[in-house]
Amino acid sequence: MYKICLVEDEQSLNDLIKSYLERENYEVVNFYNGKDALDYIGNEVHLWILDIMLGDGITGYDIIKKIRESDMKVPVIFTSARDQDIDKIIGLELGSDDYITKPYSSKELVLRTQKIIERVYKNVADVKQYESYVIDMDKRMVTESDKEINLTTLEFDLLLLFIENKNKSFSRDDILKYVWGTDYFGSDRVVDDLVRRLRRKMPKLYINTIYGFGYRLT
Repeated sequence: MYKICLVEDEQSLNDLIKSYLERENYEVVNFYNGKDALDYIGNEVHLWILDIMLGDGITGYDIIKKIRESDMKVPVIFTSARDQDIDKIIGLELGSDDYITKPYSSKELVLRTQKIIERVYKNVADVKQYESYVIDMDKRMVTESDKEINLTTLEFDLLLLFIENKNKSFSRDDILKYVWGTDYFGSDRVVDDLVRRLRRKMPKLYINTIYGFGYRLT
């Protein structure tokens, strides 16, 4: 999941944009002032959306300068109520990727966000880490210390369900539908067998048994 930092001091607009972005399955960390945004720099972020003029005296320009001290590649979109060429030029010189003038529709901002995310990250492998396991989602491959752990299709599908929904509880019926499909007819005890096999191959997975219900990865 891609993480977006949204810096906008108009709270109603900030909350609206956040809701639109979350509907598209982005993780959104939002800030209503520049100081809190500056304090967050250094965390992993895939895109920044910066309002240029902020109420606490810190500007979007100040924030992007700080961002670029630690990360030259993370994309940045500027938003501003001023439709001035000089603002756009300054933004580009500081390393912004786009500039959108207020008032704008939330949908337009979401579309621009999607285009930038696709352009910047389209060739980046979707790799997740759990304990010492490296899980390549695209190649459907798990390695530990550069050694591959051979999983069957069903075992990897179960792992995928757990990894993408960490700390969420799943009933045996939920797992049946996800891994085997809605047209499967048979005992839900096949779930227990599959979990047992996955635990044997990947003993560092913290798969908790919820007795009488199902399982949860923590």
